[in-house]
Amino acid sequence: MSKKLYVGNINYRTSADALESIFSEFGTVESVSMVNDKYTGKFRGFSFVKMGSEIEARTAMESINSHEVDGRQLKVSLAIEKNPKRDFNSSSL
Repeated sequence: MSKKLYVGNINYRTSADALESIFSEFGTVESVSMVNDKYTGKFRGFSFVKMGSEIEARTAMESINSHEVDGRQLKVSLAIEKNPKRDFNSSSL
């Protein structure tokens, strides 16, 4: 089962392809999502990398956390999954 990682403190010059290349050394990279500001469209300095398995994700996290890329030390951790939104039309309210 795939596992998503949070990657922070990314240099604004770093591309999704560069991150994919770095993380692929530790397993299958299913996707790289660079997060942009919804109003300006500018990159916000963090992304999410989806790895092929939890083992690959943990190995990548342990290896890449604090690794310097383009002059910045990356901060890598397991992404916190959002809870699904509650249905406020339910009868339990």
